[in-house]
Amino acid sequence: MLQHVKRPETAPDARTVAVSPARGSTARTPEVPADAVEARLRRPPQSRRLYLSVPFKFGIALAVSLAWTATSTALALPWLEDLANLAGWPVAIFVVAGIALLPGMMNAFLVTGLLLDRRPPRRSLVDYPALSILVAAYNEASSIADTLQSIARQEYPGELEVLVIDDGSSDATAEVVAASRHPWVRLLRQPRNMGKAAALNRGLAESRHEHVVTLDADSYLYGDALQRLVERYFSDPASTRAVAGTMLVRNSRSNWLTRAQEWDYFHGISAIKRVQSLFQGTMVAQGAFSIYDRAALVEVGGWTDCVGEDIVLTWAMLARGWRIGHAEDACCFTNVPDRLRQFVRQRQRWSRGMIEAFRHHPRILRQPRMSTLFVWWNLLFPWLDLAYTLFFIPGVILAFFGIYWIAGPMTLVLLPMALVMNYLMYRIGVRMFADQGLRVRNNVPGFLLYAFVYSLILQPASVAGHFSELLGLRKTWGSK
Repeated sequence: MLQHVKRPETAPDARTVAVSPARGSTARTPEVPADAVEARLRRPPQSRRLYLSVPFKFGIALAVSLAWTATSTALALPWLEDLANLAGWPVAIFVVAGIALLPGMMNAFLVTGLLLDRRPPRRSLVDYPALSILVAAYNEASSIADTLQSIARQEYPGELEVLVIDDGSSDATAEVVAASRHPWVRLLRQPRNMGKAAALNRGLAESRHEHVVTLDADSYLYGDALQRLVERYFSDPASTRAVAGTMLVRNSRSNWLTRAQEWDYFHGISAIKRVQSLFQGTMVAQGAFSIYDRAALVEVGGWTDCVGEDIVLTWAMLARGWRIGHAEDACCFTNVPDRLRQFVRQRQRWSRGMIEAFRHHPRILRQPRMSTLFVWWNLLFPWLDLAYTLFFIPGVILAFFGIYWIAGPMTLVLLPMALVMNYLMYRIGVRMFADQGLRVRNNVPGFLLYAFVYSLILQPASVAGHFSELLGLRKTWGSK
């Protein structure tokens, strides 16, 4: 059985894996026998669980979400009619679908996907591949030493090289890296601040190994995150070209904003990536912590100079029919924005990155694969964010005064699904934490902020990002 062998999609029956050489190499590109790649994987224990194919699970999740949508639409008809009498049917449909029906459909699909997710366990390897770790750094003197120390504590069983690309920092970032005593660290200095994409492409050009990991300069790898990430990559289907690790909040105790973001990363982002991975298409292999096949990076041209370089890169791989995975138990802690303005700029950048991805890869909407559903969902997010910002927030304010034109008793239909989804995400996260000796800290105020206040900031920030990109406003690297 060669089902786990990484082989090029253009030659599905090939028995070899071509590996692109590092730039500057004069050696002929080696061809590694597929049997040798498969030999890296230790044979997993036999499972007696009932097996449901991934397409069958997708069909179940889609059927449940459509059934939920049909039921909620029937219940919402009086609400639609009342709003249509006030503002007309186009506005009524835009509002009710945007703040209730479409989010309900998505949540039903995600809940069902989480319930059906029984991914194969990671398989340990006979030998572990050499890794090139790229760390783009700009004014990270206060954090880069900790990041390098977290790599040193990994005790990864294969060879490592870490390339820190100083992107024209004005602080002592380069000096801190140069003073590092880790023999596997190399410092590359950009002549000026050229942006994250240029820094990563410089690192890719000078890297030596077949598998490339990107890591933010203020991130901290937990436990044996590198080993888990590599094992998930080799345990996933043959078409996998990248695997995203799990990002968690490191500075969650700073203030109310970081406490709320702790739940966003622990709950929402991780759960969505998990379901996307189940259906063979994680939408973003984030630059903060992911592993990539070097040959695939070279084929897509590396990172594009834009604000959402990791999104555009991921979609370039998806557009070629490759799969992006998710390692839910390869954990990396990162510092999130602790100032409101910084947070808003970050989420604006994320929203702009999504539109950039559509501009670079419009044909991805026509890909005949399960993950294309998530691409279409991304196309709907500007609608959902705009409906929430312009109608739901004012509707909640009006409801406090007894005016239920927009938000009223019918919006309670969303609560059961939201509660079930949050409970499932919590149980899955707690189980993953327990496996690594972690526990979820008591952060009730943060959860209440996440549940009731967070979207009041997040959705308007996303709307601003969408319009900034559509209007072609100036772009900056900004907060990650």
